[in-house]
Amino acid sequence: MSDDPAELVTYDVDDAVATITLDSPANRNALSKRLVTGLLGHLERAGADEAVRVVLVQSSGKVFCSGADLTEASTEGMEVGARRIVDLQRLIATLDKPVVTKNLGAVRAGGIGIIAAADIAISADDATFALTEVKLGLAAAIISLTVHHRMNPRAAALTTLGGEVFTGAEAAAYGLVTKAVPADALDDEVAAVCASLATGAAQGLRESKRILNRDLVARIDALGEEMATTSARLFASDEAREAMTAFLSRPR
Repeated sequence: MSDDPAELVTYDVDDAVATITLDSPANRNALSKRLVTGLLGHLERAGADEAVRVVLVQSSGKVFCSGADLTEASTEGMEVGARRIVDLQRLIATLDKPVVTKNLGAVRAGGIGIIAAADIAISADDATFALTEVKLGLAAAIISLTVHHRMNPRAAALTTLGGEVFTGAEAAAYGLVTKAVPADALDDEVAAVCASLATGAAQGLRESKRILNRDLVARIDALGEEMATTSARLFASDEAREAMTAFLSRPR
């Protein structure tokens, strides 16, 4: 396996849209150190490219992101990883260009934080979401920074405390995603949204996004360290370690 983290995340630019693709099918695009490093690097690359107006984050397969890499978390802890995921959400929220996410299929736990951090999120209506942390003795701590900013409070309580699967259509009703469309219309819808955004002037996009995300960024800055510390503490607990070990030993 190469040591180059970018190999788990690909990058392409076409018609002012930088497309960043999560491509780590072996672990269902889990937020491993290598994948997060690659994603951060490509986001920064897109931010610095004057030819890019819009950034699209998608996956190569149906699973958009399965959340934290539990294998790493169970052996190495989340002291560093939790802060990196806070940094990832902040970078998406503060990037000078609009960030769009596209998901055809499953999004779980930490992956939902990426979608919540994005400016515009478009999902297949039959895609599945779940904040599964509660089932493992954890809490949706670091992603609460963005997820609870987007979702209405009643939906946040239902999904965070229940940990059950909900659909893309429900995610749109809850405020988590911008729009849910039939799976066969997803590519066209995302392409149309990105093309529309790309007509914006660089300064207009930058300044408008700063205004829109002012409260979100302030929330991340105020609570990020506390949530990262909470996440690391819970991942290190005996209850969570036992639950993660049991989960990882299940037949796939």
